[in-house]
Amino acid sequence: MASVDTILIADDHPIFRKGLIDLLQQMFAKAKIIECQNGTQAIQSIRKLKPAIAILDINMPEMNGLEVCKQITKDLLDTKVIILTMYREKEMIKNAMLSGAKGYLLKDNAVDEIKECVSAILKGETFIGTAMQPYQNELSVEDKKKQQLIDSLNSLSQAELKTLKLVSQNKSSREIAELLFLSEKTVENYRSRICQKLDLPPRNNSLVLWISENKELLTFISEF
Repeated sequence: MASVDTILIADDHPIFRKGLIDLLQQMFAKAKIIECQNGTQAIQSIRKLKPAIAILDINMPEMNGLEVCKQITKDLLDTKVIILTMYREKEMIKNAMLSGAKGYLLKDNAVDEIKECVSAILKGETFIGTAMQPYQNELSVEDKKKQQLIDSLNSLSQAELKTLKLVSQNKSSREIAELLFLSEKTVENYRSRICQKLDLPPRNNSLVLWISENKELLTFISEF
């Protein structure tokens, strides 16, 4: 298994943190373990210390685990996130993976699965705990959709992204022109270019329909 030099854990329950630290030190004797008790401490430590792995609870004071995960993605940090939680609902797992998490484990199964999870993530894979395996195929489809969306958005200029964001807020071309201090014709040109880059048909409502179909995924793209 690939070695890991630094692991950060963030959980607001001291007893659980202590048990997790002991477990990780047994499994990864050479790794430095950093502990945080809330989301704000976690993101500050991740920015400063750049651990290879961050193991985050979802429910934490100040910032929850998903918010920390989104911020890591937004900051383009290399830290890989494992969500370790009691939540076993499909939507929560889906939200975590779309927020940028690479692993999702239940606390009930941490002892049995965390070593395998860390190993998979260090190899560039994702890992979903055994209890959530029935959702694996569906999550893989969502992950592909997310990557396609990111690739599409990366092809847009900043001006086009701003225009797209305002269109998603149901702003008309005239309103967007006023907000961005542009002419209405310039905004229409931006909308046309966005449609071309997203490979959308040249219909008046094609961009609005695309936004409607991708609204859920767009909420997880911090730069959007």
